[in-house]
Amino acid sequence: MKKNKVALIEDEADILEVIEYSLSKEGFEVCTALNGEAGLALIKKENPDLVLLDLMLPGLDGIEICRKLKADSATRSISIIMVTAKGEESDIVLGLGIGADDYVVKPFSPRELMARVKSVLRRGGVREEGDSLISRNGLVIDIDRHEVRLEGKKIVLTAMEFKLLHFLASHPGRVFTRENLLSHVASDDAFIIDRNIDVHIRSIRKKLDKHRDLIETIHRVGYRFRDEED
Repeated sequence: MKKNKVALIEDEADILEVIEYSLSKEGFEVCTALNGEAGLALIKKENPDLVLLDLMLPGLDGIEICRKLKADSATRSISIIMVTAKGEESDIVLGLGIGADDYVVKPFSPRELMARVKSVLRRGGVREEGDSLISRNGLVIDIDRHEVRLEGKKIVLTAMEFKLLHFLASHPGRVFTRENLLSHVASDDAFIIDRNIDVHIRSIRKKLDKHRDLIETIHRVGYRFRDEED
């Protein structure tokens, strides 16, 4: 069975060593780099399944690497988990906005990191925006019928609420900023600001009733649909 390949870009050698050991122990093939330029070259050469990307790198930083990967058709589909310090909330928002799949805040446990890596790899490419039917935890979203049922009972959503719920449920576990959600669900002729997303999310949660926690708020960042294994 082919091993998943993870590229680890981290400039602190001791942290890199710990993460590399943990990944190898879990059966991943690991390639590493200690700075941004070497990391970007490594990713393009090795074509990994996932990149663990420290944001504070010498030379080319993690945000710029993420931007370059998502702008290149050859690397756009590679999953990215950002590794960040607690005070870099603006970088988290920016990174998620340009396509990173998740983030881990330092300090973190190897167990937490491995869970995040497995979650991102598990969901990568499984559900796309165009999937016609999603079924999770008693919630069924039928895009063809434009219908949502919860434990067999139909719930009525507005057009925007339906778009938001379907999009979030199509990407379980992945965090989206308000701006990122807007870019995916707002039509060109609709006037909507990012804080309106909060209003729609509150309304969806109310209609989900006891299942309202399926949509999680990520403080000062945005929202995500809860992964079944979280």
